[in-house]
Amino acid sequence: MRSRGRVRVRHSTRAPVASLLVFASLALPLLAPTPASASPETLKRSAGNILFAPFDIAASPFTAGKALYTNLQESDDPRWMKIVFPIPGYVWILGVQIGGGALREVAGLLELVPGLGLLFFDADLDPLFDPAERNEALVDLETPPLRIKFGVNYVASPSPASRSANSPD
Repeated sequence: MRSRGRVRVRHSTRAPVASLLVFASLALPLLAPTPASASPETLKRSAGNILFAPFDIAASPFTAGKALYTNLQESDDPRWMKIVFPIPGYVWILGVQIGGGALREVAGLLELVPGLGLLFFDADLDPLFDPAERNEALVDLETPPLRIKFGVNYVASPSPASRSANSPD
């Protein structure tokens, strides 16, 4: 025992050993081997949304025009409506396309952290903004590292093939 002034200070050798044992017992499960069953799907979808949402916004004038033309051709509206509707319709569809691209970017950013967390588990998060997954697009290529999809038509109904694949109906 040492003394400091008039108070005696006693040092124990048990405290460091006990601390080391507690730390080892808490860290041991982290070192245990786990099966390799990681699911990168959420992270891939997040990266695709983050990377290709600006292309959606850039292509929105063309996508809005194409959607308007398709909708006018397929509608049973009277002729006068097909003459009056295109200008305000284009402005509305353009706003929806730009907003859809912005929502896709936000959804990609929101899925990034869960995607990193789920990378080491056999789990997947449902899409936060599924029109980017289900609707038709100008460019839609499935590549091994990432799905390249942009120019999404946000005002259209989902295509029947993707609707039946993704819905429980």
